[in-house]
This record gives sequence, C-alpha cells and structure tokens, in this order.
Amino acid sequence: QVQLVESGGGLVQAGGSLRLSCAASGRAFSSYAMGWFRQAPGKEREFVAAINWSRDMTIYADSVKGRFTVSRDNAKKMVYLEMNSLKAEDTAVYYCGADRSVSFTRTTITDEGEYDYWGQGTQVTVSS
Repeated sequence: QVQLVESGGGLVQAGGSLRLSCAASGRAFSSYAMGWFRQAPGKEREFVAAINWSRDMTIYADSVKGRFTVSRDNAKKMVYLEMNSLKAEDTAVYYCGADRSVSFTRTTITDEGEYDYWGQGTQVTVSS
C-alpha cells in the first residue's frame, strides 16, 4: 500500500513559479514510477509528467516540456513538480500517482489507468 499526499498548490500570477510536493508512505515507494496529472474544471484528467523509480528517466506532456521539472527523493519518499513560466491554462487540480508496473514508456506512463494509487490533489490557480 502507498498513500500519497500532495501540497504546495496555490494562487500565482502568470509567469510565476510553484513547487508541488507529493509525500508518500509505504515501504515499496522507491520501486514505483511516479506521475503527475492535472484536471481542469470541465475537462478530463490529463498527464503532466512522470519519473521512473531510479530517477534516470522522465517523460513530459508537450504542453509543459521546458517549463516543468519532475524529480524525486527516494530516501525522503518525496516527489516534486517544479513549475515555471506558469500560464493561465495550467490552472487545475494536480494529482500525483504511483505506478508499480515495471514498464516505463510514454504509452503506459501517460495512461492514468496504469496507476495504482492517487493522492487527493492540490489546487493550482494561475491568474492572467
């Protein structure tokens, strides 16, 4: 079992930055791939970024590439999403998820159905 708790959301002006954190519990955390998704009002949840268990592979949605950075600290059981140059269209509830599958490809890791555990989400609002 893995429990996830996101934090760090808030209100920021366009062009600003935020750092989201996801705290995990559970002994198997370091073996899970971790991903960030977001859901804007009236829209489906969409993939944002993911990082594999060994931290040597990351995948990003095209819409955030070059602006967002995903990282993790397995010793602290933490996952981070550094968000820079924020835009109004980044406004959403952001969720972190844990995927225990050994596969880490764009096809699998961008599919929310692949994830086994989710946090409750943290709201990010970007004002234009």
